[in-house]
Amino acid sequence: MNENEKTLEILRKVQNGKLSAEKALTQLKVLPFKNLGYANIDYHRSLRQGACETIYGQSKTCEQICGIASDMISRGLNNIIVTRISKDKTTYLIKKKIKLKYYPVANLAVVNPKEIKNKKGSIAIVSGGTSDMPVCEEAALTAETLGSRVTRLYDVGVAGIHRLLSCSETLASARVVVAVAGMEGALASVAGGLVSCPVIAVPTSVGYGANFKGVAALLSMLNSCANGVSVVNIDNGFGAGVIADRINKMESAK
Repeated sequence: MNENEKTLEILRKVQNGKLSAEKALTQLKVLPFKNLGYANIDYHRSLRQGACETIYGQSKTCEQICGIASDMISRGLNNIIVTRISKDKTTYLIKKKIKLKYYPVANLAVVNPKEIKNKKGSIAIVSGGTSDMPVCEEAALTAETLGSRVTRLYDVGVAGIHRLLSCSETLASARVVVAVAGMEGALASVAGGLVSCPVIAVPTSVGYGANFKGVAALLSMLNSCANGVSVVNIDNGFGAGVIADRINKMESAK
């Protein structure tokens, strides 16, 4: 029995009164997935989580990314995020007639893009320095592709804290702040002390030797004395963007 037949069987049971709508919803949440041999595509992730599966491009071959993306497009999916993808791989996809938008700073592509006209809420993404922009853009583009409204405040680190303070009004109106910084990672604590909304701290691998490729910033952010600061992994802009989007779209969002 294929996935369509399974879904139809569930719906017929509801129609015939043999299955409650609530139990049917539970069953639909775990169906179906498509086995391509090298990947199992989860086609009900959008039902469970509100967005379709993301493709992690790093370490996958051009052919694997193309196969996954093609199958997802065939199911009518839009705005498929492909993270950590190189220019060479996007060139291959374009040659294979895969429609996409590529963002080189973030090494991120959106396959089968569809414009979202009414983005919701307000996410502010702040960076310690310009060198943190690749991680910032990964977070920003992820949140925007998922439907959130994003404001970028870049190069406002603590070495010139007046730059961050000049953005106080924007920060105060945000529903979520994503603070992205390398070096010693102090930006997250400062941002956390300025706002009442949640702050998602993203340590980056930017920094000199004792930065230990982001470990110093990670430990600093984990030990933040400011309230309401949570931390994701080093350089994990995508993870921060997803979390920020979910917080931003909570039922209390205006």
